[in-house]
Amino acid sequence: MTIREQTEQLEAKTLSRYAALSKNSKGRAREDEPCPLRTCYQQDRDRILHSKAFRRLKSKTQVFLAPEGAHYRTRLTHTLEVQQIARTVSRALRLNEDLTEAIALGHDLGHTPFGHAGERVLNELCPEGFNHYDQGLRVVERLEKDGKGLNLTEEVRDGIFQHRVDGTPMTMEGKVVQLCDKIAYINHDIDDALRAGLLSEEMLPREFTAVLGHTVRERLNTMVHGIIDYSLDKPQVDMQPRIKEAVTGLRSFMFNHIYLHSIAKAEEGKAQDLLRSLYGYYIMHDQELPHEYVEAVWIYNESWSRAVCDYIAGMTDNYAIDRYQELFIPRSWKK
Repeated sequence: MTIREQTEQLEAKTLSRYAALSKNSKGRAREDEPCPLRTCYQQDRDRILHSKAFRRLKSKTQVFLAPEGAHYRTRLTHTLEVQQIARTVSRALRLNEDLTEAIALGHDLGHTPFGHAGERVLNELCPEGFNHYDQGLRVVERLEKDGKGLNLTEEVRDGIFQHRVDGTPMTMEGKVVQLCDKIAYINHDIDDALRAGLLSEEMLPREFTAVLGHTVRERLNTMVHGIIDYSLDKPQVDMQPRIKEAVTGLRSFMFNHIYLHSIAKAEEGKAQDLLRSLYGYYIMHDQELPHEYVEAVWIYNESWSRAVCDYIAGMTDNYAIDRYQELFIPRSWKK
């Protein structure tokens, strides 16, 4: 018996009856030789972790565009926080931690440079439309590995696509990531806003802090317990209604006072103009697209506008700025 098979037997003995067992996975689009050491979900986790798209998350905006200071969150640190919170919840509920981890690590692979500002402008420009959860699937199914994709299991691909607020994940583990994504960004965005001087604890609505707590640590703890206490030994994952209502209210407060705040978004218009310029340039000069994006067009018979959106969406903030400067800013002449 291989180590993988022993792990699969251990899952069947120890995990909740509601957990997604590795041996029962719906499988991959292309059949792979099973690994003798790792379950299919462990393989998916490793494929995501070693992908180029995952590494680029370290230089993509979370909320604050080009912040001065090393302690503000990026898309990568957000992803790692989601992963850790989701694993804590999954372990407490005896769900499949490997599946949870894989979904959490992959859930934001489709995000653009400059955060949701970049997502909005690409949706405006791309004839086929654009959103980060569809793009996340494109990354893992088509763009990585020179158009071959990562060939992930159906459960992980579903979790990536369904992590959005209105999504309906097919597994309990996917639902955990969906909830923990919200928990992570509400709490770390408050922390970043406090650091930036845009918020003080006193400014947070008392009707919500009275339920959730008066520090980032207290609120995070309350939300995590709100999921675990409500969902233990149940066929669905959710949050205690009173806590969920407070979380929804605090999220709305953050949208109104931070996510749309003039200071936090001061450079957003410039970033969007930059992406519009890059899109226009590459539509006219498609021969300058990197081979991996051209390959996807050929393999899947897609439009050049789709390839241009794929290329721009994959850029980091700094790379997009560098490309803009190289293409549109005159250089000093040197003899």
